[in-house]
Amino acid sequence: MVNKTALIYTNKYQSYNFGPQHPLRPLRIKLTYSLMEKLNLFNNERLEVFEPSPATQKEIERAHDPEYVEIVKKLSENPMDRSVQPYLYGLGTGDTPVFKGMYEASALVCGASLLAADMVWQDNDITIAFNPAGGLHHAHKKKASGFCIFNDIAVAIHHLKNLKNDIRIAYLDIDCHHGDGVQRLFYDDPTVLTISFHESGKFLFPGTGNPKEVGEGAGKGFSINFPLLPGTDNRMFRKLFRYCVPRILEAYAPDVLLTQLGIDMYFNDPLTQMGLSISIYRDIAQTLYTSAHDYCQNKWIAVGGGGYLMTAVPRAWTLFLARMLNIDLKNELPDEWVNQVKEEVPHETTPYLLWDRDDKAEVQLLSHPEIAKKMIDYNRELKALCDEEFIPNLKKKS
Repeated sequence: MVNKTALIYTNKYQSYNFGPQHPLRPLRIKLTYSLMEKLNLFNNERLEVFEPSPATQKEIERAHDPEYVEIVKKLSENPMDRSVQPYLYGLGTGDTPVFKGMYEASALVCGASLLAADMVWQDNDITIAFNPAGGLHHAHKKKASGFCIFNDIAVAIHHLKNLKNDIRIAYLDIDCHHGDGVQRLFYDDPTVLTISFHESGKFLFPGTGNPKEVGEGAGKGFSINFPLLPGTDNRMFRKLFRYCVPRILEAYAPDVLLTQLGIDMYFNDPLTQMGLSISIYRDIAQTLYTSAHDYCQNKWIAVGGGGYLMTAVPRAWTLFLARMLNIDLKNELPDEWVNQVKEEVPHETTPYLLWDRDDKAEVQLLSHPEIAKKMIDYNRELKALCDEEFIPNLKKKS
């Protein structure tokens, strides 16, 4: 039997749109699909593409307060409704402005992540599913936050728990911003392990994700955070990720792996201060692919996430899909896609390679050895926490 991968996609993803000046641009999903297509990934026999349907209100309300859902519906119909105070619900801000049709757009993203989860759990042929429009990890039970209206990840997790009450889910988040919404929603739940690698909240929104945030009640020990220093480069990230992730997953022994694949740790991302290049995402993809097979019953659900450089996100997500299909791509970009990028995002530097090995961050660190030493020592402390606290706690409670 050939294990298959599902890509959940529709052109309607473009409707989740906060406007032309907002950093979260749906164009990145369009360019991702275009690159995958031009690299002939859709001709691979292991890949199937499915169009999602919106999540129902009942499915959304498994993760969100009904009153909040009704407010979103009301403002979606009439963004100027004066009977509603959107700020009380995290809406109408610069980060998460109100727009007509936002309920339908958000429900579609939730439906896509729900479909990905459903396929991996219930379809014997499909072991991996990827929804690039998902990953809205900042939304909370009763409010929007950080570009996120509904938390599609939480909706998918609740769907899985509805299918199997005692299911064990490992949620791993590599977005540069800490996945505070998902962590908070399952903070007391031992059946959902949340793991986050992110830029430290001392320097970046949302300000959470400290290693001391370990869960509460029955969920204590099931929240794991790796807050990274600004400028963390490929080499430092690779060592920590490769070492910790397989060991954590082995200790927890989940039934399924769910990953949020934000690409905003990229060194040129306009909203963050990290030092990763596109090549690191090949390594991350391989670690996740192998770990899903070895420790997660060969079941991997993936959603998108942050990433605000239109020329970076499509390349990274394409590399993830290629690894999901277990194929190696050449380090080149189709001329047709390069020309499309030149036309659609003329203000960004045009890439000509699928992945770069830009050592910008490494060069800067070499020229400031005192900073490099501080970062190396800091990552050693995180590694020690993994060995001495995170994993022993999991083994004790699992």
